[in-house]
Amino acid sequence: MAIDEILLDTEEKMLKTEEHVVHQFSGVRTGKASPSLIENVMVEAYGSHMRLKELATISAPESRMLMVQPFDISNVKAIEKGIQAANLGLNPATQGKFIRIVLPDLSAERRQEFVKICKKMAEDGRVAIRNERRHAMDLLKKAKADGTSEDDVKGGETDVQKLTDEYISKLDGHLAHKEKEILTV
Repeated sequence: MAIDEILLDTEEKMLKTEEHVVHQFSGVRTGKASPSLIENVMVEAYGSHMRLKELATISAPESRMLMVQPFDISNVKAIEKGIQAANLGLNPATQGKFIRIVLPDLSAERRQEFVKICKKMAEDGRVAIRNERRHAMDLLKKAKADGTSEDDVKGGETDVQKLTDEYISKLDGHLAHKEKEILTV
């Protein structure tokens, strides 16, 4: 594998890790309603576990309310049960064909819990990025053993470290933004 290919592959994987962490952050509650908060809640329907977004339309008609409209009315109870089982601190209320979820105010303790959850997600992302760095370094060592010049390998190692630092810095920026969003009352 050529050094350019190793660098491209490594950057692509680090970018996917960053996107994954950002997507996870979107599911962590702040003060306002967002459909991404519950879209990945697992619901038992049709004999298997499915994501809520596959079973219903989720909207935020007000800043502190979510509306869930199931595609199939027979899934209303299962969706309600899934939301309660997700342990998000939400109380769904069925109103005919809709499920209404009013988001309660977040206490200071709950906000701190959400910040801890985000920090854990960010740390998992950093670990994944470091694993990609280690994998790329192993590939570079293998390329050196296969006859690639030492200077090229050293340059590749420097580039991999720059990528690692860049993506870890991006994750830290996303974490700081999410933390500010959660703690802002």
